[in-house]
Amino acid sequence: MLAGRRGWIAWPVGLICLGVVGGLVWLAAPGVPAATQFVGDLLRSGSAQSPSDAADSGSAETIGTALTDDCRSLYPDGLWVQLSWQPHVVLDQSQDGPVTTAVSVRDALRPDVQMTCTWRQRDGSMIRTTLAKVDAATAPIARAGLASQGFDCTASGDGIRCAKTTAGTREEDVIRGRVWLSTTETGWHPEHYTDALIGRLWS
Repeated sequence: MLAGRRGWIAWPVGLICLGVVGGLVWLAAPGVPAATQFVGDLLRSGSAQSPSDAADSGSAETIGTALTDDCRSLYPDGLWVQLSWQPHVVLDQSQDGPVTTAVSVRDALRPDVQMTCTWRQRDGSMIRTTLAKVDAATAPIARAGLASQGFDCTASGDGIRCAKTTAGTREEDVIRGRVWLSTTETGWHPEHYTDALIGRLWS
């Protein structure tokens, strides 16, 4: 009697459970491609450099070997996830020159732009980072020029790091060897953003 009653209850419960599982699979399906791509990016970035390659990439002369022509290669995994998973964020990649208030410094450095990565949010806030090659002897010239326009400059490895904030817009420039990393943040200031990029480029 009890056994029969258990069987009678088990069939509907089993069907309900099967329906719930099917519904969860249906809801999760749209996220599978994105999750697969994310895992693939992590695996590719983790295997892109051997320990000897990472050591070489600390040199300004060989920094380009750590990068491709895609913005994804510029960002360490943690920062990439932090930026790309923001709601309604758009990433544009170009070879536009750095946006800087120190126009005379930009003209003097004559940057050879490798990539410019611009992150935009719906509310108009944005982060724009340009990676460029410059002459190795330009760091002292840049430091003098940026300092004269109100930038606070400090040593960064064998180069300089200069920053200035005006009306909610922060500009930060790092020049080491033949590499110029220029970032302008408007209304959006992720913590340790430039530190993460420095660690990626000059590990």
